Amino acid sequence: MSVALLLLTTLVLIYLHVSRLYATGWLALAAVAGMWLGGWHWAGILFGTLTLLLILLVMWPSPLRRSLLSAGLLAFVRGMLPALSTTEQQALEAGTVDWDGELFSGKPDWQRLLATEHPRLTEREQAFLDGPVTTLCTMLDDWSVTNEGYDLPAEAWDYMREQGFFGLVIEQEYGGLGFSHLAHSEIVMKCASRGVSLAVTVMVPNSLGPGELLAAYGTEAQKAHYLPRLARGEEIPCFALTSPVAGSDAGAIPDSGVVCRGHWNGEEVLGLKVTWNKRYITLAPVATLIGLAIKVFDPDDLLGRGRELGVTAVMVPSDTPGVNHGPRHMPMNTVFMNGPTWGEDVFIPMEQVIGGEAMIGEGWKMLLERLSIGRSISLPALGVAGAKMACLTTGAYAEVREQFGRSISNFEGVQEALEPMAGYTWMMDAARIFTAGMVDRGGKPSVPSALLKYRNTDLMRDVVTHAMDVVAGRAVIRGPRNFLARVYQAIPIAITVEGANILTRSLMVFGQGAIRCHPYIVEEIEAAGMLDEAQAVKRFDAVFFPHLAHSSRNLLRSLLLGVSGGRLERVPAQGGISRYYRQLSRFSATFALMTDVSLITLGGSLKARQRFSGRMADALVALYYASASIRQWHEEGYPEELREVVQWSLEQSLYDLQKALYDAIIGYPVRGLRWPLLLIAFPLGRRLKKPDDERGRRVALSIVAPGPARDRLVRGVYIADDPKDAVGRVMNALKLSRETADARKRINEALREAEAEDRQEIELLLGHQRDELLDWAIKRNVISENERAAVAEALAALYDVIRVDAFSKESIEALAAASKGTLELVTRPATADEA
Repeated sequence: MSVALLLLTTLVLIYLHVSRLYATGWLALAAVAGMWLGGWHWAGILFGTLTLLLILLVMWPSPLRRSLLSAGLLAFVRGMLPALSTTEQQALEAGTVDWDGELFSGKPDWQRLLATEHPRLTEREQAFLDGPVTTLCTMLDDWSVTNEGYDLPAEAWDYMREQGFFGLVIEQEYGGLGFSHLAHSEIVMKCASRGVSLAVTVMVPNSLGPGELLAAYGTEAQKAHYLPRLARGEEIPCFALTSPVAGSDAGAIPDSGVVCRGHWNGEEVLGLKVTWNKRYITLAPVATLIGLAIKVFDPDDLLGRGRELGVTAVMVPSDTPGVNHGPRHMPMNTVFMNGPTWGEDVFIPMEQVIGGEAMIGEGWKMLLERLSIGRSISLPALGVAGAKMACLTTGAYAEVREQFGRSISNFEGVQEALEPMAGYTWMMDAARIFTAGMVDRGGKPSVPSALLKYRNTDLMRDVVTHAMDVVAGRAVIRGPRNFLARVYQAIPIAITVEGANILTRSLMVFGQGAIRCHPYIVEEIEAAGMLDEAQAVKRFDAVFFPHLAHSSRNLLRSLLLGVSGGRLERVPAQGGISRYYRQLSRFSATFALMTDVSLITLGGSLKARQRFSGRMADALVALYYASASIRQWHEEGYPEELREVVQWSLEQSLYDLQKALYDAIIGYPVRGLRWPLLLIAFPLGRRLKKPDDERGRRVALSIVAPGPARDRLVRGVYIADDPKDAVGRVMNALKLSRETADARKRINEALREAEAEDRQEIELLLGHQRDELLDWAIKRNVISENERAAVAEALAALYDVIRVDAFSKESIEALAAASKGTLELVTRPATADEA
């Protein structure tokens, strides 16, 4: 009896996460109670005492525990723990942990989430968005940019320089605007809503590049010289990382710099002879300052630090002899400046190393730290812009487009496409703001930035594809009227750049997060690698047993919360969404348990188990986006008009989370663990379902008509009001349609009720004879003469919005003739080594 009671008490105390001191008291009380219930039998006293002593031995640090348990356990797990390479260790040190750590803990602190400082724009930042950003958007026509000029117009480039668009995040003391990362995100999002080419041109100088690297790591002389010039647009920067062979893997780049002496500005100085071959480099064709990631070698040991010095970030002025740039790639009908750059044995002095000579070999860490920030801001904002514009335009189009005498927005098939468009857009925007806040608080959120870039660009693809399905034939015809084609064409660019999504999902999100965000594993790995065995055992002892309690707690939580539907968990009451908190807590425990199991049973082979890692990444994404949705709704005061969209996002996230964890378990590489894990994670089976049809209908209709929900979902984008603009045309039709809805409804009802003898006349009227139709309606007192002009204007706008572009045969032939031979392919000559 005493043994059973002690074991049961131990499990309860582990579940409740009671302190060691209190736990000791409760265990002693349980032992005494068990002996009493057993009638003070000698066997009960003996085994109860031994069990209590064993539990206390495991629970309390002591030399005895280290010698009896920890030394052997360390020897056993050494070969099971994943090993960390030097670059992986640097990657872990480069980032910080925020809410992702709570999700990996298995017991997220929801009150901490709600209390987290929320990012807000300053008055100066909002004024910039309302003023210069709006003005810049009005200057552009995306069709003209992408199909006629193949570049932003010169006046747009000049305006961006004048207004400081290239120095958004450079501090004011260096001539920049000194904006927050949230403001940077909002500016990129608004620019992207006008055109991808504009957005990329704005975001690259403010993201990963010489400017950001200089601000963080540059010498004072470098900052004083370059940052004001970059802020004014006198220098146009690019950063060249991607190599044809190594891709974006900075650890494998073949580009090199050899330490030597050479001539610079008429003087012989110590420097680097740099050779590189880069491609896909945004702004390279027009850059005046080329940032490079290279590996530095010192064969003569001139610096006294050995011969292989590591990855280094350098700056090469584009007018330096031997630099090649200018040719352009043409990425998917977007025309932002992008192209290759190469050079062979180009000499630069040490002053061109970012941070100076002391920072040689520190480039990998520098890139990791700054890349996490760039991934958190630029591409997620671009993805949200694509989704918001798809909701704005497609929702309006669905409202005004009629088939069979009804708005297609009333068709369930169309609503089935509009539903995820609205729900995903809310989730994407909430996650964007949530992550920007982490960066503004000084964090370097490497795991959130990776999952945000992956998921926001992936969801943009889903949303825009649904929009294409709704708009149908109107969306596939090329021309200035098309409001979806160019963002649809640009989707693969966002999916691919800054780490292809397929690798980000399967390698980075969970692969890095499982170690970086785990509360104990890094210390265990470090202990296992220590050379001093006594110190290794001591450090391992200090962390292993709390880890054991952590894993046991998550096992119990996963099982018990699964059986109870999460009802054992205390959660916030705000917003009336307690049931969603409970399920998220339950699945967070399951996710944390699966993380522990995989780290121990897969160890170093986890990197190769990319199907499993990808499914665990999907689970983390669902947890993160649900958290962001809750946080954003809380910040906005739980407005009722957003309840349907928020609850849809939570239900969809939980369904996705359930599926991801189930798939991870049934495909777990260690077959013998599949059924035990399945029983713990899903003791009552998979019971969560997608949002129901009625909720889906309401969410779909939230983007069809203007109102608080739609206005919130599309907040922050540029909305043209010119009826000749691709977007303005749709918005104008929606406006006129709603203003004349009653009159047009009466006309449609009269047409349906017309006598049989009028059918032939009506069939003619239903063609394109708008004036005759209005004459007919007025003659029969369906509408008044006073309503005629407004209805006529609305009918003209409704017809105009479904028209597509058609080009004359002569103009196409002239374009084809003019294009022959005008695009000359440029091939970089092979270097001596390559030849």
